[in-house]
Amino acid sequence: MTVADQAPGWRARVLTLFPDMFPGSLGHSLAGKALERGIWRLDVMDIRAFATDKHRTVDDTPFGGGAGMVMRPDVVDAALAAALQPELEGGPVGPAIYLSPRGRVLDQAMVEELAAGPGCVLLCGRYEGLDERVIDARGLREVSLGDFVLSGGEPAAIALMDAVVRLIPGVMGAAETLDEESFERGLLEYPHYTRPATWQGRPVPEILLSGHHEKINAWRLRQAEEVTRSRRPDLWAAYEKRRAETQG
Repeated sequence: MTVADQAPGWRARVLTLFPDMFPGSLGHSLAGKALERGIWRLDVMDIRAFATDKHRTVDDTPFGGGAGMVMRPDVVDAALAAALQPELEGGPVGPAIYLSPRGRVLDQAMVEELAAGPGCVLLCGRYEGLDERVIDARGLREVSLGDFVLSGGEPAAIALMDAVVRLIPGVMGAAETLDEESFERGLLEYPHYTRPATWQGRPVPEILLSGHHEKINAWRLRQAEEVTRSRRPDLWAAYEKRRAETQG
């Protein structure tokens, strides 16, 4: 199934201790307009609503000692159970994802996979993390934005949704815009220029003023290859390998 085959109505269900953080930036620009039009849907569920004591406790001290607190398995599992109900309005929404610095790093291939499905459940961690038993019991898919630590999973959830939503048909407009972006060919994007043609003594590359689209496309490919080779050797190695396999 491709993104183009996916029906409108992609849905995200976010489990968080801070529901007021959503939709955040997703309520603006193209994503916000698409949200208003119903092209995608955002359901935000407060984890604290599933606590059972009068203080609405969602965390406790870690077994074995150590700093910080850990999110309780009983509370989080109850929230997940509610979010994953097939009969919940809109039906099932795809995989349950736990935003975690130890997860697989989010990349464009994963974004495209999620965009081609019905949606996802996003669990935003806080404190020192989540009791491991919930991750195992629910088979949560752990996803990271990179090798750094955030104060919670909410910013990561917003970034993931932003990357996915822009691929949904009807959000961005011209498909060509998506085709030429970074990572679509395994390369970083080529440099861009606009008016004025000369700025602070720096002219736009002459080829871009030629009107010769075939030569412009070839120049852009060379630029994308060069910037990828110099800045992201890991991407460049993977690109060269795929190119050799294709040519071989």
